[in-house]
Amino acid sequence: MTTRTVLFLCTGNYYRSRHAEAVFNHHAAAAGLDWRATSRGLALEFGACNVGPMSQATMARLTALAIPHEPYLRIPARVTDADFAAAQLVVALKEAEHRPLMKERHPGRVEQVEYWAVHDIDFATPAEALPQIEGLVRGLIARLTAEADGPAGQ
Repeated sequence: MTTRTVLFLCTGNYYRSRHAEAVFNHHAAAAGLDWRATSRGLALEFGACNVGPMSQATMARLTALAIPHEPYLRIPARVTDADFAAAQLVVALKEAEHRPLMKERHPGRVEQVEYWAVHDIDFATPAEALPQIEGLVRGLIARLTAEADGPAGQ
């Protein structure tokens, strides 16, 4: 069985996409799903005030969920064409924010992306946004599991 990749995108690859990556990998492994997540940013320069390798709110929430955050401690990474090519599914965390960045920076890949609607800290607190990401990730895992169990996955 070949492991497939879901690529989570946000602006700075510091907060939302990193949370989605860790939560997805934790629950996908527990479900025995042959998918693995990675995450990247579309505009790292917008996160010039970010401190450290990952948002403190993300680390605290992962700890509260008993999901180790240490494997995900790395400097935020900018998405590349190779990242898009390696992914079987691409999810951007907020359509209103990320579709314009996709059109500007990766116009040929705009329609390859599934867009969610998770606000950044300018419109939602981590206490609101991170549980929303968790729910969306659980829904995605349920969808991928159903697809794997369907006629094409048998």
